[in-house]
Amino acid sequence: MSQRQMQGQPMIILGEDSQRMKDKSAQEHNISAARAVAESVRSTLGPKGMDKMLVSSMGDVTVTNDGVTILSEMDIDNPTASMIVEVAETQEDEAGDGTTSAVAIAGELLKNAEDLLEQDIHPTAIIKGFDMAATQAKDELDDIATEVDPDDEELLKKVAETSMTGKGAELNKELLAQLIVDAVNAVTVEAEDGSVIADLEYLNIETQTGSSAGNSELLEGAVIDKDPVHEEMPTEVDDADVLLVDTAIELDETEVDAQLSVDDPSQLQNFLDKEEEQLKKMVDQIADTGADVVFCQKGIDDMAQH
Repeated sequence: MSQRQMQGQPMIILGEDSQRMKDKSAQEHNISAARAVAESVRSTLGPKGMDKMLVSSMGDVTVTNDGVTILSEMDIDNPTASMIVEVAETQEDEAGDGTTSAVAIAGELLKNAEDLLEQDIHPTAIIKGFDMAATQAKDELDDIATEVDPDDEELLKKVAETSMTGKGAELNKELLAQLIVDAVNAVTVEAEDGSVIADLEYLNIETQTGSSAGNSELLEGAVIDKDPVHEEMPTEVDDADVLLVDTAIELDETEVDAQLSVDDPSQLQNFLDKEEEQLKKMVDQIADTGADVVFCQKGIDDMAQH
């Protein structure tokens, strides 16, 4: 073969572990891989679903029946199987629940697609059929959807309890459902189109090791997971005026080592008094602002704390 003829030939370089599949075998491989991922979470579905124990390469153990958690922990390198994980992640981002159901439905759709492929129906026709079915499903949603009154607390609690059914939080679902409804109502705002939405940016969940879910409580305000720098400082403040300080509440140290020579103890005491006076001036300036709570990004001198 001449050099000119060789230039017209495509050259494909594959790694040692690479496999090349095409046509029907590629379709079957991709569908089976995606269905295997869907099957892995199917047994967690429903009130009688079972938890999965996941062990990472580092030895960390996770026990969960949450679809998106299970899939995100799995080591998947098949592109089609990875798209199933994206289905779960999208469902989690948009609705916050139903990830396992979404993945299970996707797996069944692929199973049906495989049956159609075996009947020599072209993939493009199958895709068009799925698209028509999705459009029809959206049209049916308005007919089967139930309108929820934001003031109907009992219905909202049932919705919250339903999402906890079959999960570890189910033991405390009545308490947690009430907390959820109270929290959502606290951050509910009216949108421009008149609809009522919950702005979840104003909600934050803090977990504490050593207590059960039954000890959960809803706190209105801000929770800072830090200890006060002095034991005499309060841990709870109502109607606080907060001051944020981005400079140290301590004296600047010299950039070079310095030595002081003193002739008698009074000179040393005078030096210490000057330091204390400077610190007291800084503290007085903070106190004059009227702040009840001070957050400092940098260091706070022990004397200033006192």
